[in-house]
Amino acid sequence: MRRRGLVAGVALTAALGATFLVPSMATAATNSPRHGTAIEPGALMNYAINVTTANRGRTLKVERAVTAAGGTVIESYAEIGVVIAQSDNAVFARTLAAEKAVLSVGATRTAAVGPTDPTYGVSDPLAPGESGKRNSNEAKAKATAKTKDEGVEADVNLIPDPSEGKQWDIAAIGADKAHEITEGSRDVLVAVLDSGIQGDHPDLVANIDTSVSASCNSGVPNSSYEAWQPTTSSHGTHVAGTIAAARNGVGIVGVAPNVRLSAIKVVSDDGFIYPEAAICGFMYATATGADITNNSYYIDPWEFWCDNAPDQVAVKTAVDRAVQYSQKHGVLNVAAAGNSGLDLANKTEDSSSPNDTVPVTRPIDANCHDIPAELDGVVTVSSTTVAGAKSGFSNYGLGVIDIAAPGSSILSTVTGGGYGIKSGTSMASPHIAGVAALLKSAHPEYSGLALADVLYEQATDVGCPVGSTQCAGSTENNGFFGDGLVDALKAVN
Repeated sequence: MRRRGLVAGVALTAALGATFLVPSMATAATNSPRHGTAIEPGALMNYAINVTTANRGRTLKVERAVTAAGGTVIESYAEIGVVIAQSDNAVFARTLAAEKAVLSVGATRTAAVGPTDPTYGVSDPLAPGESGKRNSNEAKAKATAKTKDEGVEADVNLIPDPSEGKQWDIAAIGADKAHEITEGSRDVLVAVLDSGIQGDHPDLVANIDTSVSASCNSGVPNSSYEAWQPTTSSHGTHVAGTIAAARNGVGIVGVAPNVRLSAIKVVSDDGFIYPEAAICGFMYATATGADITNNSYYIDPWEFWCDNAPDQVAVKTAVDRAVQYSQKHGVLNVAAAGNSGLDLANKTEDSSSPNDTVPVTRPIDANCHDIPAELDGVVTVSSTTVAGAKSGFSNYGLGVIDIAAPGSSILSTVTGGGYGIKSGTSMASPHIAGVAALLKSAHPEYSGLALADVLYEQATDVGCPVGSTQCAGSTENNGFFGDGLVDALKAVN
């Protein structure tokens, strides 16, 4: 199996062009990319801890070690051997690293955890041995209780919604023709890991499954309705509309207008998607029965997480464990390629990270990865224009980009109950998630990576532009379009 993925949609900040406020933290810990995060005495910090063996006994030992080292467990995942902890002990990481049950430990950020951070103070911490149960048991209960409208399928109704004619992207990928066959099954669930989805948007309300939606901003799922509502950004609502805006005589129509959506909020009000939120998101989506996740972001604070930095490689390991666990359980993870216009197959320099303190210019190479999109198995999506060309902002790279979809000037739902146009690989990725949902609806026997393989096989080949010095590869597979432009009609056929 070839390696899938690469840059996961250049954080939410760059992935859609939205504006997020990055706090100024003059007293935050400084960072040395090669040697890890230097934690100032008394500064509160979050850590990802990887257990040597993913089982309950070893994980419990690590939870106890966290407490003994002056830390608190935020969440624990025995099934993947990852513990998320918080401590103000400046030598916490060094102390935990000495434990035999610990494979690696790393700070999840470079700025100290401040009062506005959702994880600040770890409210209502659980005792060692109990933290993992808070996530897994709640999620399993929700997975059992979730509504699927069993046996009910919407009749094919091709009466256009008012603004459907403005959706050039739907026609470009053959979704309008695919809708003549199916508009999706209620048994299919797409989890949108993002900034939340407006729950009462008239074009989305029918398709949002509130029983499996939650916020992961605190590192622990909070399933209250208010928790997963968008507060500072329309990004998640826009993504959701592209995937599954309903055919209901209102506004627009999504790629798969009859599938269900779950909103899993992973973006803080300060605009960060920290590792603990993303890990929670993948684990919660898996536990609640998601078939597909859409990830239009990269995990902060590093655009590229490098193997030669102890903190970064430890976090990358933790996120990868969550992603691989989800894929093992039949989830297809789709991610945006990013908007830096970079050749991801030939990375040389990063000057935008870390974005939570002061960025530094550093050399990067093939051992530095955008996560989650560059993790194995993740479908990485580049963006195309109405003319069928690669969008100028879209990242690219031979062997990195898997497939292409429309991402420039995309009309979709926004908060406030309205509609808006956005551009970015963040807008391309949900087209793939939507087509995957149609494919899953038409062929429920496919799941996880098998869905991806069919999407690649069915994509329409698009060759490199004549005379391009950036695009490498063949017509069948190249750095701009991967295996080609996604084809929704072939998916349902």
